Amino acid sequence: MTIAISEPPDRAWWRGTALAALGVLAFSGTLPATGFALRGFDPYLVGIGRAVGAGLIALACLLVRREPLLPPRRDLPRYAVIAAGIVFGFPIFSTLALGLGASSSHGAVVVGLLPATTAAVAFLRAGERPRLRFWIAAGAGAVVVTAFALYGGGGHITLADLLLLAALLAAAAGYTEGGRMSRRTPGWRVISYALVISLPLTIPLTVVLAAVTEVRPGGAALAGFAYVTVVSMFLGFIPWYAGLAVGGIARAGQVQLIQPSLTLVWSWWLLAEPVGVVTVAGALAVLACVAITQHSRA
Repeated sequence: MTIAISEPPDRAWWRGTALAALGVLAFSGTLPATGFALRGFDPYLVGIGRAVGAGLIALACLLVRREPLLPPRRDLPRYAVIAAGIVFGFPIFSTLALGLGASSSHGAVVVGLLPATTAAVAFLRAGERPRLRFWIAAGAGAVVVTAFALYGGGGHITLADLLLLAALLAAAAGYTEGGRMSRRTPGWRVISYALVISLPLTIPLTVVLAAVTEVRPGGAALAGFAYVTVVSMFLGFIPWYAGLAVGGIARAGQVQLIQPSLTLVWSWWLLAEPVGVVTVAGALAVLACVAITQHSRA
């Protein structure tokens, strides 16, 4: 995927938003799919094992395209940050939170706060300077999403909530660094390199975990594991990183405010979790906040 950074600003903003939205659509099924995977696999095995399958897919893509199998040595520290955030941090922490009993609906708290956190990291690391209206809308969106997600979870603060917070911080770092790298490297190669450099750790850890934990690979568990491996860990990041590079990490990242609403829909449809009037009202409020952030000029 080739990124045209020199295109007109308005076109770039819309293109970045559309690409980021494709990534959000892919990511929105992650928590429900993880819930299915946990029916047959240990939380650590789900969190780390999916990176092995995604890493092997990434390696095959690099070979087919005849691209270097490793990034330039000067970029290795940045890819290490990406890997720590989205290959290890977010998958492991979020899976452990679900394993401790947090529902996928309650897990939407992470996504509700993630866009604002990503924007803050982009301010510190990527030199982006959105206007005040952007920060007000982003903050309002985060408050709305957090409020209705906590309402659905009873408002309790537990160890699972702390794990979700750790997942949030890890993802924000991985998203920001990946968005920066995607300004000069296609998004599919960015996520591929992050996965490939992780294989020396993820493969042996997965082998050990598969040997020492109980594995009950039913149909639903295998389907969930396949989704988080192929879609959540690889395919979703291709348009996502491209969107962050084209539309700006801070603003394009605000599209992720709609992810909790999508996650709740999947949770209602696939896991029979209830969705009521509060959820619908929250979704409409979030969409309004997204519209404002997308029309804010950096």
